[in-house]
Amino acid sequence: MERPSVSLAPIRPPRGDSAWIKRYRPLESPSLRLFCLPYAGGNAGAFHRWAHAPTAGVEMVAVQYPGRQDRLAEECLQDMESLADGVAAALLPLLDRPFALFGHSMGASVAYEVALRLERRYRARPRRVFVSGAASPLSPPRHTDVHLASDEAMVEWFGELGAMDEAVLADPELRPLVLPAMRADLRLVETYRPLPGRTMTAPVTAYVGDADPGVDPDDARAWRDLTSAEFSFRVFPGGHFYLSDHEDALLADITERLGGDCK
Repeated sequence: MERPSVSLAPIRPPRGDSAWIKRYRPLESPSLRLFCLPYAGGNAGAFHRWAHAPTAGVEMVAVQYPGRQDRLAEECLQDMESLADGVAAALLPLLDRPFALFGHSMGASVAYEVALRLERRYRARPRRVFVSGAASPLSPPRHTDVHLASDEAMVEWFGELGAMDEAVLADPELRPLVLPAMRADLRLVETYRPLPGRTMTAPVTAYVGDADPGVDPDDARAWRDLTSAEFSFRVFPGGHFYLSDHEDALLADITERLGGDCK
């Protein structure tokens, strides 16, 4: 994954896919699909490079939230219920193959909620759920009011995580296009309160950077309490966006685990 940036170029979905779905390199007959869920303020383009990595028959499918890139004209969704419902419904046509979920930061909680919906409403069980750069949703929140701060304070907070391209935020024409999604996503994260007692039946793998300023490793390990299946945990060197510097190693680990899940 490249350093977080914002792309405003239109993306045309392959014929038949909804606006939620971005397949940058569709495979004719994938052995498994990995649905990738972006972080707060992010977009499907964060996973563009992943689609072209050698992943042994795994088709990378990025999810595009409303209010960014080609969905810029749509309202951003500011609550987890609406976002998870929308994602789960959009994935249904692509569940004709085994599948897994990967979510980074906010995307990890979205992956959890989507997995619950797929399992309980549609009897569709992911082969594995990968949660990255995120504390367990049951851990006490570290912040609850950044989405209420000024634009400058909010941008500074994102900057401390390394979450935005400074050139984009400094551009007076681009800045108004990206700030609404950042604020909406932060509101979603800060107001999200998961219902207790809901565990996934899929295995879970949690990843975290050893110098992540926003996620304590113990809080990342607490994801083990949200699955009734096997749990695994791996720490990478780096901060909140450790995956930018360790993309190859992360993809290799994901592919290896998915290979085992498909046997």
